[in-house]
Amino acid sequence: MSENDLSSYIKCKSLMETGDLKGAKEGYDLLLGIPIIKENGGLYWIILFDRGRIAEKEGDAQGAIAFYRRAIAVIEGQRSTINTEASKIGFVGDKQSVYRRLIAVLYNAGQYAAAFEYVERSKARALVDLLSTQKDFAVETGDERQVHELLATGTKLDVEALAQNDLAETSKIRGLAIKAKEQLQEKSPELASLVSVSSFSIAEIQELLPEDESLIEYYYDEKDLYAFVLTHRALRSIRLPIENLAEDVRKLRKGLASPSTSGHMEPSRRLFQKLFRPLEGLFSTRKLIVVAHGALHYLPFYALHDGQSYLIEHYSIRMLPSASVIKYLRTKNTTKSLDILAFGNPDLGDTVYDLAYAQNEALQVAKTLPQSKVFLRKEATETAFKKYGNSFRYIHFATHGQFDADAPLKSALLLARDSENDGRLTVAKLYSMKLNSDLVTLSACETGLGKIVNGDDVVGLTRGFLYAGSSSIVASLWKVDDLATADLMVSFYAALSKTDKREALRQAQLETMRKYPHPFYWASFQLTGNTQ
Repeated sequence: MSENDLSSYIKCKSLMETGDLKGAKEGYDLLLGIPIIKENGGLYWIILFDRGRIAEKEGDAQGAIAFYRRAIAVIEGQRSTINTEASKIGFVGDKQSVYRRLIAVLYNAGQYAAAFEYVERSKARALVDLLSTQKDFAVETGDERQVHELLATGTKLDVEALAQNDLAETSKIRGLAIKAKEQLQEKSPELASLVSVSSFSIAEIQELLPEDESLIEYYYDEKDLYAFVLTHRALRSIRLPIENLAEDVRKLRKGLASPSTSGHMEPSRRLFQKLFRPLEGLFSTRKLIVVAHGALHYLPFYALHDGQSYLIEHYSIRMLPSASVIKYLRTKNTTKSLDILAFGNPDLGDTVYDLAYAQNEALQVAKTLPQSKVFLRKEATETAFKKYGNSFRYIHFATHGQFDADAPLKSALLLARDSENDGRLTVAKLYSMKLNSDLVTLSACETGLGKIVNGDDVVGLTRGFLYAGSSSIVASLWKVDDLATADLMVSFYAALSKTDKREALRQAQLETMRKYPHPFYWASFQLTGNTQ
């Protein structure tokens, strides 16, 4: 890109930000006609986005949609954020802002199906960006060596294309990169979804959605909150009140942290009225999938209260990080003869981390099924998990979780260290593992919380265990009471032989509620993934 082109871009950007839309529009249109601009993806999408914003301000919704779609097509053609001319001059831009604007314009235009699909694509893009530094992925399908070669080739070609100054050569390299990505998609579709945006139609998701289950997906920006309700046959949507949403979630969690008071009731009722009451006429099933967004990832949906009763008393809920994940959920593994592998109260080298009831919990849980094994204290190591983890149907962790909001791939379950491993079972490590368990239970401190990013996909331990091959994950949203949790978990595993995992967890929570009525004791745990 020439210095003149960069100067023109800076001028157009300045004109737009100072309100001269006519001048910015004319300048941007000239830049969009320059072939070399199109080869600089990091700058090209920003120009397209700004043109969409100008069109939107001019009242041209269809023009805005067209520009936003083109900008997203450019964004989704990139593996991850790589230094570009745009970043060098300070105009990096927020990719998720393009998705937010397009979703809003599509929704306002009544194009609800398209808005829903871009909600899903925004989450896929966020996951790609957060995993951009992950180099070692486990390969579940296809030839492992070939898949890793295709992955390395695609990344290498992306970098080479950015380094080229020759337009023809850049186009040639980009063509080869696209071909490598298409081959990766064919050989290992789930891995491909982690390094580039995979788009699934509503029809594909509906085909996998049971007829007796409805999916509720929330999405919001600074102005609007949308709820999409997807059933086996229909998509419905509604705009919901967003005022003080995050504050209400914070107040609910604060109230839940004080089990001797009823401080949670008022925010619980407000959130029920905002998030759930308006949707009740849009579905008829009692089984629900909830796809949360933003601060709603911190919300225990079972603890919402309608003024008479809690949501758990009427509905059976499982969570998914995105609707598209349903395509990759593992089915129940019936080939494993061993039952529960439990880790309890690992020795972390400091008595402040000791969890006496967690040790008892692991022992009691293991007693619920005959072919079980327990590791406690110094024996509850990461090495033991890696050695035995793939041999058991259920894996139970009664330990601490540690979360890194700035580097979510470093978030970890804390196990005992030994000469082979440091004891930190990180998200990054999970993406390189093959686990293939029916269920992983994270009975720890706040294991359900990952980093909430702009595009909102929670890259936490739950997502890592799903990729590693676990069919389902049960995880807690806050630091739970040791004694109540031990009771709840024993009831949960005992119920697994009689019903599916979602209903087994719900029944265990209801049983715990009868003994400990306050939701602090029972509402923390959520099931993510398959119910079978």
